[in-house]
Amino acid sequence: MNIRTITTVPFSDQKPGTSGLRKSVTAFQKPHYLENFVQSIFDSLENCQGETLVVGGDGRYYNRQATQIILKMAAANGFVRVKVGHRGILSTPAASCVIRKYKTLGGIILSASHNPGGPNGDFGIKYNISNGGPAPEKVTEAIYARSKVIDSYKIIEANDVNLDKLGETKIDNMVVEVIDSVQDYQDLMESLFDFDRIQQLLTGGKFKMCIDSMHAVTGPYAKGIFEQRLGGGVGCVQNGVPLEDFGGGHPDPNLVYAHDLVEIMFGEYAPDFGAASDGDGDRNMILGNKFFVTPSDSLAILAANARLVPGYAQGLSGIARSMPTSQAADRVAAKLGIDCYETPTGWKFFGNLMDADKVTLCGEESFGTGSNHIREKDGLWAVLFWLNILASRQQSVEEIVKEHWQIYGRNYYSRHDYEEVDSQRANTLVNNVQAAMPNLKGKKFGSYEVEYSDNFSYTDPVDGSVSTNQGIRIGFTDGSRIVFRLSGTGTQGATLRLYLESFTGDVAKQNVETQEALGDLVRIAEEIAQIRENTGMDKPTVIT
Repeated sequence: MNIRTITTVPFSDQKPGTSGLRKSVTAFQKPHYLENFVQSIFDSLENCQGETLVVGGDGRYYNRQATQIILKMAAANGFVRVKVGHRGILSTPAASCVIRKYKTLGGIILSASHNPGGPNGDFGIKYNISNGGPAPEKVTEAIYARSKVIDSYKIIEANDVNLDKLGETKIDNMVVEVIDSVQDYQDLMESLFDFDRIQQLLTGGKFKMCIDSMHAVTGPYAKGIFEQRLGGGVGCVQNGVPLEDFGGGHPDPNLVYAHDLVEIMFGEYAPDFGAASDGDGDRNMILGNKFFVTPSDSLAILAANARLVPGYAQGLSGIARSMPTSQAADRVAAKLGIDCYETPTGWKFFGNLMDADKVTLCGEESFGTGSNHIREKDGLWAVLFWLNILASRQQSVEEIVKEHWQIYGRNYYSRHDYEEVDSQRANTLVNNVQAAMPNLKGKKFGSYEVEYSDNFSYTDPVDGSVSTNQGIRIGFTDGSRIVFRLSGTGTQGATLRLYLESFTGDVAKQNVETQEALGDLVRIAEEIAQIRENTGMDKPTVIT
C-alpha cells in the first residue's frame, strides 16, 4: 500500500491540558488538525517501529472518523498491531486496562470526557503511556513542542476498517484487532470484587439499584456487569445506549446534569442505591435513597472500608487526593497510619505514586476515584466498590456515611462552578486575589482568621518534578479552606471553580444543610475575589 507524506503547517493551539487536547468538533474537522496532533504524538515517542497501540473512544460525534485516520497513520508510522475497541469504543478505564494487560507501547483515547457531544459539541484526544496512565507533563510538553514545528505527517492509503466486526484485519503490514470493549475490563473487576456477594445483594429481592450511563460509553459495560453478570435485571441500567450526542444531554455525573437519576433517587419510591457515570466512564456519582455522597467523602469511605473488598483486603499502601479535594481522606489515612499525598488536579499526578507503590487509592473532588488496578480514575470500579461494601455491611448508604462522620468527623464541602466566563475577566479575578494574598495572613473575616494563603506548588516525591500555580489556597485557623482555580477541561472561555471546606467533629452539628454550613465561607470568598463583579454572573452555573 502507498504511504503518503502530506505537507502541513503547524497550528498554534495544540497545547494539551490536564486531560489531553480538547476543542470543538469543528476545530478537529479542520484539514490536517487531527493529523498534525497525532503525528506530533508519534514523533515525540522514541520509536513506534514494531510496537502495539491501543485506540478507542467514548463514541461521541467524530469518534469513528478520527479512529480510521489514526489507524492509517499508525500503519504508516511503523506500528505492527493496533487493538481497537468494538465500534471504536473503549471507556477510558478500559483503555488503561487493555494497555496494561497486553503491555502495549501506549494508547490514544478519543474523548472530551464530561463535555457535551454532537456536531456542535466537543471532541478530545489524549495519549496514555505504557503504564496505562495519562502522559506526564514531560511527554505532553514534547508533543506540544513538536506540534509547533511540524511540517508533514504520514498516512497510508487504505480502505476503512470494519469496526463493527470483532477479529483481525490488516492495513498493509499492521494488524488491526477489533476487540470486545467490555471483556478485559469485566475480567479485571471480577478479580478485585466479591461478585458472588454482590450478586446475592442484587438478587435477594430487597435491594434495588439504578445506574445511569447518560447515553455515554459505560452503557455496554454497565449492562454486561450489572444487568447480566450480577443479576440486577434488565432495566437497572438507564440511558444505556451510547449516542454520538449523548442524547442531547451533558454527560457530567453531578446533581445538575444527571437530573434523570436525581429525580429517581429523591423520588417517592427511590431505590436503595444509585450511580451515574460520565462521557468516557472515568467519573462517578454515588447516591443513596434521598442521599447524596460527595466525591470527597466517597474516597474517604472507600479507604476506611477497603479491607472488606478482596482486592484490597491486605490494606492500603497510601492514599492520594487532588489539592481541591476535601481533607476527609487525610483523616482516614492518619487513623490507618499511612501517608496521604496532596497533588495538583489531573490524574497523571497519581501515576508516579502508584507506580512507586506509595498509594493504593486516589481521588478527585470532580467525581473521580480509582486505585492502582489501572492508571485512570474509574467510574464503574467505584460503583462496584460501594456495592461490595453495602453487601458486606448490610447497611444503607446513608447509615454508612453518617457512621463514618461520627468516627472521623464531617468535612462540609462544596464546589461552585462559574462556567464559560470570559477568559480575560477570569484571569483578572485570579490576578487580583493573587495580589491580595500577601496581606491576608492574620486578617479576620467574622469568626474566621486567615492562617495562610498560597498558590499551590507540588514537588513529585518520586521524580522530583515541580508543578507550580496549581490553585490559590486560603486556609483558616480552624482548618477551613477556600480554593480558587481555573479549570483546564472546558473549550469555551474559562471555568472558575470555587471550593469551600469546613470541618466539625461535633456529631450534633453534622446534619446541617451543606450550603448553609458553608454560607460564611461563600461570603468571604465573594468579599476577597469580588466574584459577581469580576465574572458578571450572579450565581454559579453548577453547585455540587
